Amino acid sequence: MSQKQALLAASRATHTIIPDRTPESMIDAFFDKLPRLVPILEKDSVKLFLNLFKHDTLGLAYGFVITPQTFNQMILQNVVRCAKVALEGKAPELNGHRANPNYMNLCGYFPLHQAAEMFSADMIKLLFHYGALANLRTAGPEVVEGLLPLHVAVENACRHKFLEDNLLPDKENRDYVYRIIQLLCLPEMKIFLDTIRLIAERTDDLLAELWKYIKDGKLAETALLLLAAQKKIRTRSSFKGNGNCTKDGDGFFIISYLCAEDILSLDLEIVQTRAGKKQLKAEKKLRRLAWVLVNAINEAGEALDSYIREHPEVPSAMQVSHVEVLEHVSSILKNHGVFPTGEHINTGNLCPYEQDISRSSDEKLPDKHDAYGTTEKAARRKQPRGWELEYTRRSFFPYWKSVLSSRLHETEPPMIKLQTIQETEENWNKSMAGKSSPVPSNNLGLLGRNPRLTTNQQSRRLFCTAASTVLKLLKHA
Repeated sequence: MSQKQALLAASRATHTIIPDRTPESMIDAFFDKLPRLVPILEKDSVKLFLNLFKHDTLGLAYGFVITPQTFNQMILQNVVRCAKVALEGKAPELNGHRANPNYMNLCGYFPLHQAAEMFSADMIKLLFHYGALANLRTAGPEVVEGLLPLHVAVENACRHKFLEDNLLPDKENRDYVYRIIQLLCLPEMKIFLDTIRLIAERTDDLLAELWKYIKDGKLAETALLLLAAQKKIRTRSSFKGNGNCTKDGDGFFIISYLCAEDILSLDLEIVQTRAGKKQLKAEKKLRRLAWVLVNAINEAGEALDSYIREHPEVPSAMQVSHVEVLEHVSSILKNHGVFPTGEHINTGNLCPYEQDISRSSDEKLPDKHDAYGTTEKAARRKQPRGWELEYTRRSFFPYWKSVLSSRLHETEPPMIKLQTIQETEENWNKSMAGKSSPVPSNNLGLLGRNPRLTTNQQSRRLFCTAASTVLKLLKHA
């Protein structure tokens, strides 16, 4: 029996599981434990997490695996150390339970989708190391169906504040192409490009996904994928184009050829048709801009990529202004035969959402040895682990804009009272006092509880909305 259970546990932890098989009673138990779990994950404390798991597993594990709700919360809070312990499953306190990186949660997406939404390169690398698949798609009524992790990363990155505030409304203007390239090379875009690059390396049929964006006229998405995944795109491959004609060669050559072929095809349609010429002409202009974009990044992409990789991971550590970055990018483009025209980007529009508590990169940072730098460094040490990257992400991409969770904020989520680490430890000691066996306490010391759920649909929506609410409460506490 023990050998059977070990085989079953290994299978459940390594095979793709669709859909979520966690019963509603376990989901309720997870919500009851969430106010205690969040502060522990906030500190990324492996010791406290294992201690909680050992003595009160209810809601954290079911069916030989750590529940997808528990593991999703780890990714949501970007706790790499706890996530690694959960994926390994070797700690004695876990009693053989492991997290499955390919287990769909009840909202209809996988751990890699959540990591892509968080733009966490470290978490994505960890998931890939333990077998996460980049070609699994979302499914279910609570999420946009058919999304790959790549789609989540690319389309969320297009909601970056710099892109939304500074891209020209007129896509028929060639300056639109050059402006996209210049904005993507700013240091504030680095963590977004790094995420796309990592996921694109493991995504099958990358050219097909790129061609879909071009066919749909999504130039910003096309530019992000071209620039971030150019190393893979440059490898020799084949692609079935118009008329089921297969083209072989460098990915940039193939996509450029398909654009040119499509332009000629649209020209022919414009001549032959009487109705709908306006729409066909608009499509032709978009395809021509896509062709310009593909060729521009084909020529200057490697130099631009090298420059982007030199940016620090945290934009606030950048010692040069936006003006200098944009001028340098323009010089790279000109050196490779790409000549931007029109007005320059107004650097005054390049600011994060939280302007009152963040510093513009146009300002020169203080020397690290002066008094102000020392104070700032000390203040940063008080922030939770990984706060700088999380702050960077939130400053330019708010969670409510995500394509992954766009359907999950239609109703107000329940308010959940959180406990501090000290309160968690005190309540834990009280609950365990005088007990000879690790039986969970009925009173977990919560000051607020979630209402009982009447339907499975209600529980699914409640879980999907609660995770982001918990973090909001935690950060504003």
